[in-house]
Amino acid sequence: MDVLTHDELARLTPQERLALISQLWDSLEDNQLPLSAAQQTELDRRLATLDQDRRAGITWEALKAEQ
Repeated sequence: MDVLTHDELARLTPQERLALISQLWDSLEDNQLPLSAAQQTELDRRLATLDQDRRAGITWEALKAEQ
């Protein structure tokens, strides 16, 4: 695997570096993302309340109409 040197990375524009970060992040599988115990607990809590939260929400169209 070719690894970019610090100088090569520094020559990339911020936009190019962000695109590279995005590509690297998207290449990971869910099971390859390490979570702390606190992050896993919060994720489990959010998943458990997802359907209830969705019912309590409003649509984008309704929100825009309030303005």
